[in-house]
Amino acid sequence: MTARYGVRNRAREGMDTHGLNMQRIFWVLLLIGSFMVVEVTVGLISGSLALLADAAHMLVDTVSLLIALLAFKLSRRPADKARTYGYDRFPVLAAYTNGISLIFIIGWIFAEAARRFFQPTEVLAGPMLAAAVLGLVVNITAFSLLHGADRENLNIRGALIHVLGDMLGSVAAITAALVIMMTGWMPIDALLSILVGLLVLRSASCLVKDASHVLLEGVPKQLDVHEIGPDLVSSIPGIENVHHVHAWSLSQDRSLLTLHARIMQDAHPDTVVAAIQARLSERFNIHHVTVQIELEDCSDKPATPDY
Repeated sequence: MTARYGVRNRAREGMDTHGLNMQRIFWVLLLIGSFMVVEVTVGLISGSLALLADAAHMLVDTVSLLIALLAFKLSRRPADKARTYGYDRFPVLAAYTNGISLIFIIGWIFAEAARRFFQPTEVLAGPMLAAAVLGLVVNITAFSLLHGADRENLNIRGALIHVLGDMLGSVAAITAALVIMMTGWMPIDALLSILVGLLVLRSASCLVKDASHVLLEGVPKQLDVHEIGPDLVSSIPGIENVHHVHAWSLSQDRSLLTLHARIMQDAHPDTVVAAIQARLSERFNIHHVTVQIELEDCSDKPATPDY
C-alpha cells in the first residue's frame, strides 16, 4: 500500500509540474510575442540595430516558445503502435530546435553588426531608449515566470536562455542609447550587439549539446554504467556477472537500461530479475529495465563482466 501511494504521489507531482511548466510558457509566450511587435516598430523608426536584433531574437523566441508549448502538450500523448515509448522526447526536440535557431539568429546579428560598424547608421536614441527600457521590464517579468518553473527541464532551459538573451539585448540597447545620447558615437550599437550575441551563443551551445546527448541516446549524466555491474553482483545473491549494460535517456528525467545477467544454476530467474529491478530503482533511480537472464555463456560474447 505504501509503495503504491508513493507512486501515485510521484505521478501527481509530475502532472502538477508539467501543468505549471505549460502555464508559465503560455504567459511568457504572450508577453514576448506582444512586445516583439512594439520593438520591431520602434527599431525601424529609430534605425537601431540593437533593437532590431533584439526584435529578431524575440521573433525566434515567440516561435520557439510556441514549439515548446506544443511539445509539452504532445508529450502527454500515450504510447501507440507507431511510437511505443510515447512522445516524451518532444520537449527535448523542441529544446534542440530552440538552441539551433538561436545560433542562426546570432550569426545574422554578427554579420549585420560587422557591416554597421564600418558603415555606421543614424540611430534615434530617444525612441530606442524608451523601447529598450520597456523591453527590459517585459523580459524581467518573463524571466521571473520561467524561473519558477522546472529548470531541470531542457525545454524550460531553452526558453530561459531565449529570455535571458532578450534581457541582455535590452540592457545593451539601453546602454547604446545612453552612449549615443551623450557622445553621438553610433558604432556602440553594433559593438554591444556583438557582445550580447557572444553571451547568448555560449548558453545556446550548451543547450544544443545537452539536447543532442539525449537525442543520441547518451548515458544519463547522473549515471555511471561502470558501477552497475559490480553493485548488482555484490548486492544480489545468485548473480555471477553482468555484461552488455546499455543505458540511455528517453528524456532528461526518464532513464532506461538493458543488461545481461549470468546467474548460478540454482538461482531462480524470476527472483533475480525482481531483485535487479528493485536494486536499480533504489540505488540508481532507473525504473524501466529490461533484463536478459543467462545460465550459460552469452551467445554473442563470452560471459565476462564488461561493466
